[in-house]
Amino acid sequence: MKKASILSIAAVLALSVTPTMAQKTASQGIDEYRAMLQDGNPADLFEAKGEDLWKKARGPKNASLEKCDLGKGPGVVKGAFVELPRYFADTQRMQDLESRLVTCMETLQGLNGAEIAKTPYGKGEMANVTALATWIAAESKGQRFNLSQAHAQEKTFYEVGKRLFFQRGGPHDFSCASCHGEEGKRIRLQDLPILSKNPGDGVGFAAWPAYRVSNGQMWSMQLRLNDCYRQQRFPYPGFGSDATIALSTYLGVNAKGAASIAPAIKR
Repeated sequence: MKKASILSIAAVLALSVTPTMAQKTASQGIDEYRAMLQDGNPADLFEAKGEDLWKKARGPKNASLEKCDLGKGPGVVKGAFVELPRYFADTQRMQDLESRLVTCMETLQGLNGAEIAKTPYGKGEMANVTALATWIAAESKGQRFNLSQAHAQEKTFYEVGKRLFFQRGGPHDFSCASCHGEEGKRIRLQDLPILSKNPGDGVGFAAWPAYRVSNGQMWSMQLRLNDCYRQQRFPYPGFGSDATIALSTYLGVNAKGAASIAPAIKR
């Protein structure tokens, strides 16, 4: 075979093989990994448990949570998740989904809210709060975030959350913005979204609660924020603290218009 012919064949083979051999980025690999797991997302089990808990008569008052007002009227679940945190007149405070659920468990069912707040994540009634939050979030999947900024406390919590997001401290002088305030940041090969602005559909705030494959746990937004404080080497905030709700308010308002994919699945 002539040398020119051999070179031509080699060129054709190179062109046909190159696209399939192109190296994927770490982000593309992780996205494909999540997509493969999504159909069997274990969050489905937590959803089912949460729906059952919502409808089941429990506690000293032997009542269900079907009259719980999540901000859109007693018993209305759809659309509530994408409008939280918000100000509630009956408690006269800002509440996110989890802290509001504890209020309903206390007032409607007679359960001890203070005891629930002290219970570790994944245990007892706190595990039930996570399951309830997972189901309620799923009921708003695909809807777009639209947190209110009408009340004075809603505005204040947004500004406090913004300051907390950029506040540096701890032994490594970290802030939330250290990881989520600049383009091109990654951790463990995973891209870190910028959360000081709208990161887009299903990213950041719009992806929690989520099932963590690496530890086999369902993580709520409160737990996600607690783990961020752990990585900053700060002490854990208390459950339903003003700090975590202010941060959630800041992130939620920044996510305005983004579609929720919660409950998502995470590495």
